[in-house]
Amino acid sequence: MRALAVVAVLIPAAAFAHASERAVMLTLPTGWYLIGAGVVVALTAALGLLPGRLPAFTTHRLFDRPALLSHSATSWIGAALFWGLVVVGIWGTRDPLENLLPLTVWTAIWVGLTLVSVLFGNLWRDIEPWTGPVRFLRRLTGWKGAIGLSRLGHLPATLGYLAFAWFEIVSLSPADPFVLARAAAVYYLLILALAVAEGEDWLPKGEFLTAYFGMIARIAPFWAEPTNGRLTVMAGLPGVQVLRLPPLGPSAIAFVTLILASVSFDGLHETFWWLIRLGINPLEFPGRSAVYGANSAALVVFWGLSASLILGAIRLGLPRGARFRALAGPLMLSFLPIAAGYHVAHYFVALLTNGQYAIAALNDPFGAGLSLLGLPEHWVSFGFLNERGGVMAVWLIQFAVILTAHVLAVLLSYRLSENIDGAQTFRAHLPMTLLMVAYTVFGLWLLSAPVGA
Repeated sequence: MRALAVVAVLIPAAAFAHASERAVMLTLPTGWYLIGAGVVVALTAALGLLPGRLPAFTTHRLFDRPALLSHSATSWIGAALFWGLVVVGIWGTRDPLENLLPLTVWTAIWVGLTLVSVLFGNLWRDIEPWTGPVRFLRRLTGWKGAIGLSRLGHLPATLGYLAFAWFEIVSLSPADPFVLARAAAVYYLLILALAVAEGEDWLPKGEFLTAYFGMIARIAPFWAEPTNGRLTVMAGLPGVQVLRLPPLGPSAIAFVTLILASVSFDGLHETFWWLIRLGINPLEFPGRSAVYGANSAALVVFWGLSASLILGAIRLGLPRGARFRALAGPLMLSFLPIAAGYHVAHYFVALLTNGQYAIAALNDPFGAGLSLLGLPEHWVSFGFLNERGGVMAVWLIQFAVILTAHVLAVLLSYRLSENIDGAQTFRAHLPMTLLMVAYTVFGLWLLSAPVGA
């Protein structure tokens, strides 16, 4: 029993929040919400075919101001904070709910920063820890060349994201501070060496976090555009920046489908349905080691299945005479809201729960009995997850996020395909509409299904 307790503690995200929250969730009429969301997405697609029904997606300049610090300076600050967290991970407490490193990686960055970036643009660009050191080392060594990594497009970022997804979802102790510190340090040094060899311009396509936030932040209704030492703050309908992106190439398509597949599989692999498929009693989950091999293979298979369904739907709706790549490149951009929306909804409970632990860890970062923020000893509380009203509020927020993301995806798909002859017909959009409806229902089912891990 002690070994099982240790394994449970090392599982990241919402492991402690599932028990009471999902028990109350089963008493809610979630089935009606699934049906209603699917109907709304289908009606949105139908109305989108009518002339003049699509929003204009215009942009507005709000104001501009001087940039307080250069990108290089903020990157150095990010690097210093990163290595400070690595030190905390190695020499701090081994409790993942008290150590700042796992709480920063899995809650503050992977959950919180995604949510903030979806609302206010690419904030990762301001704190990523590589640009400043890369510029310094290239000047120091006098190296101005490249080794050809840029020709690989998003392939390096895709492989990095796959490794990260496997580490989070499948590996045995992703939240162990010591394990995470070593993995993070090795990854940082690898990217630093590659970026020094290739140049800092490689990072947006070669480093998976930079590529991820660069894409996800494009659906934000507010964002800042840096120009000549100034920041111009812009506003527009969510997704307006997506319409300004060039069509995705094959490696970028692989990256986007992996984002969709990994976060969906992260929800699926915990459900009773999935554990039963693996021959495991969900009420007596034996730990990650029991599903290590199966989930490792399933993650890759699920990625392939997701990519096949999306590209297959695009192919079925291909207008006569149009080239598949000419349609697939733009339409894949419409899946960015779905990727961001499900990510926010899936990890929302983790943000509400583990986010409290992160604040408590800031209160005493080295477990030395400090109270830097003046918080009481037992400050963290999950009482709202034991009450029907609290869980209902959480579910309604998740429902609204999922539905909004899919409605936005449908609208963007129309805008992105309107310059392709024959793409704005019922037949051309039917396969994509059916897929969007299925994605909506599937995403909400994952959020409401009972989980055993």
